[in-house]
Amino acid sequence: MRWIAHLDMDAFYASVELLRYPELRGRPAVVGGAQRNAPELQADGTRRFMTLRDYKGRGVITTATYEARALGVHSGMGLMKAAALASDAVLLPADFQEYRRFSRLFKAAVAELAPLVEDRGIDEIFIDLTQAAEAQGGVRALGERIKSRVREATGLTCSIGITPNKLLSKLASELAKPDGLTVLTLEDIPAQIWPLPARRINGIGPKASARLEALGIRTIGELAAADPQWLMEQFGAHYGAWLHDAAHGRDERPVVTHREPKSLSRETTFERDLHPREDREALGAVFTRLCEQLAADLERNGYLAKSIGVKLRYDDFRIVTRALTLPAHTRDAQEIRRCAGRCLKKGPLERRLRLLGVRAGNLCRADALPAGAPAAERAQLDLPLCEGSK
Repeated sequence: MRWIAHLDMDAFYASVELLRYPELRGRPAVVGGAQRNAPELQADGTRRFMTLRDYKGRGVITTATYEARALGVHSGMGLMKAAALASDAVLLPADFQEYRRFSRLFKAAVAELAPLVEDRGIDEIFIDLTQAAEAQGGVRALGERIKSRVREATGLTCSIGITPNKLLSKLASELAKPDGLTVLTLEDIPAQIWPLPARRINGIGPKASARLEALGIRTIGELAAADPQWLMEQFGAHYGAWLHDAAHGRDERPVVTHREPKSLSRETTFERDLHPREDREALGAVFTRLCEQLAADLERNGYLAKSIGVKLRYDDFRIVTRALTLPAHTRDAQEIRRCAGRCLKKGPLERRLRLLGVRAGNLCRADALPAGAPAAERAQLDLPLCEGSK
């Protein structure tokens, strides 16, 4: 039998911040907003922290400590709305460079004990324990060892679910948070999994969950009891069949240790809405910097791009994307800027912008460029990093 683990770091961003500010332990705190919200060091050596009561703006919560979550605050919630629920919660700015550093630390620690790891984001991974567990005292003992190793390497806690497949393991990792370890077999599904809300299954989004509830299905057990043919009639053949399999804990997906990205992107959300024409100079500087950063990302990761696109989010939260396909692969910052500029002109430019992004798609490994590629395309391999992007 396979043993697959899902490891999820506990309140990851907030936990990293608590290492930096240990005096906040036990207090409700949220991560979000701008760097100007950073704590101020006082003359007596203590820090003055901003609270949600003091915040004025439209930012959103990136994550929250468990004490803040107990007050109804959660990631994705607007900071002003959160202030009405937890006005005394401390507000900390996000430091993604530090979060990425801790992400590398915990993943390296896990790989020392179980090398078959699938990276699922900055704070979670899947691990195939099938072979490693046999040599390390069984899956529970190995799970405990992984948790200890992560704590030693980072000072942080994680929660792990270990089951025969990825779908069940992701569910199991949520059952004993924080700092939990849950091991389940297929025989445990009726008692441990079926009482959970159907929306807890990764792949059942808000719309599907609402539709299931309208049909009288609220729990995973009720979904498992539904006739598969009826599910396919209601949700289509493919998704209906998947719903039936998922409710019964069936999932044959392997742990994928390497996956080529489909695209790379850079984007930024503005502190204030910018108008494409009235704030042209400021927008142009940001736009150029994003293109330079994207070119540097392509260079660092060894890719060339065949398509370039832009993403615009307006002050009414409407999102527009535009893209074009290039005649040849590129990772030149100036070429990316030129093509992205062409895409930008294709979008509506009458409303103010909240967000601007640049995307490189149709990626090709530089060492896999076809032998017959144009000379201009091959010349990209000798281009240095653009100025200011190293």
